[in-house]
Amino acid sequence: MKVNVERIDNHQVVLEIEVPQAEVVKALDKAYRKLAAQVNIPGFRKGKTPRNILEARIGKEALLDEAFDFIAPGAYSKALDENKIEPVSRPKIDVVTMAEDKDLVFKATVVEKPEITLGQYKALKVIAATEEVNAEQVDAHLETLRSRQAKMVVAEGAEIASGDFAIIDFEGFVDDVPFKGGQGKAYPLEIGSGSFIPGFEEQLIGAKAGDERDVNVTFPEEYHAEDLAGKKAVFKVTVQDVKRKELPALDDEFAKDVSEFDTLDELKADVKNKLEQTAKEKAEHDFKNEAIKAAVENSPVDVPEIMVEERIDHMVQDLDINLQNRGMKLDVYLEYLKMDIKTLRDNYRESALMNVKTDLLLEAVANAEKLEASEEDIKAEIKSMAEAYESTPDEVEKIIKSQGRIDVLVESIVRKKAANLIVESAVKA
Repeated sequence: MKVNVERIDNHQVVLEIEVPQAEVVKALDKAYRKLAAQVNIPGFRKGKTPRNILEARIGKEALLDEAFDFIAPGAYSKALDENKIEPVSRPKIDVVTMAEDKDLVFKATVVEKPEITLGQYKALKVIAATEEVNAEQVDAHLETLRSRQAKMVVAEGAEIASGDFAIIDFEGFVDDVPFKGGQGKAYPLEIGSGSFIPGFEEQLIGAKAGDERDVNVTFPEEYHAEDLAGKKAVFKVTVQDVKRKELPALDDEFAKDVSEFDTLDELKADVKNKLEQTAKEKAEHDFKNEAIKAAVENSPVDVPEIMVEERIDHMVQDLDINLQNRGMKLDVYLEYLKMDIKTLRDNYRESALMNVKTDLLLEAVANAEKLEASEEDIKAEIKSMAEAYESTPDEVEKIIKSQGRIDVLVESIVRKKAANLIVESAVKA
């Protein structure tokens, strides 16, 4: 077998593969026997139809196509191995010559995995985030706890202000005609929340219970209901009540109500400890990410677009699965966000590119450091996965092997080792 390799733009590689005519003859014989066993021809038992009669029935091209399918995969795989080419795309196949009396010649065009120029990845200086927690942060957390325990009470005679809940009846009109979905009764609208059309909430400020107001707004041009997009509307609003949050006193009784502690001082100490632990975990997470990011920036690589697109595909699929687990569909989620799938993919692009670069870096570091996954490493990883999925190690291992994903697991372990090597050698600046 002969192989000619031509590298063209954008990491594309064209492999021109020539397979000897003798191999074509063997493949045609296999193709004949396979098709003869599948095709019913009157007067002949399956598998016993003479080749010339079979060819007359199904056509010579069908036999040649079947023979090509026998030859091409192995020849393509061998060509990749011999030339140390690792593709990141499916091959585009073009047959140049396919005949019984000639050598088979075909071209396979693929996108090749890019080479990364490995730069400094050890002893990187990384700015460490602060782990300190101050009194203001503790107080802010306590205020959040108070807000959760707040009661909504009617503010008798009060004028609506930002932060209040206006209990309203409303009906919307466009060109003096009420429109579908524009009505509500006893609706609790939080003023300043931005949950209604821009300009709506502000026009209720100063109103009291019993007041009636005409609220004039214009629907956004990108409004989800196309028949209302960009149109002016008038909402006739009646204020039923004005309600405000009544916060509990910040004292020992409050501490008993919201925690297992008897005093406010004990609650504050516990809040501080938990905030410090959270800050420490975040600082460690940020330090790791910044160390990896620095190593990536030190190691330039030109990433083919197809690798980014495939990573975005995975990210969208993961989002879809997560939404389904929460009982929601992707299209409904996008409609809620007023976003289309193209915008979602564009939003993922930068992160996807960074993820691909990171994988290429970690693979290069693993190769440079000759990192491997031992049997103990594999068992530990399977045990960790079993705990996460509330299963047993044997069951998880069985699933991984049945899906042929042991190699994927090994690659994941090796990448983690490479990441740990970078992070553990990094120096806090």
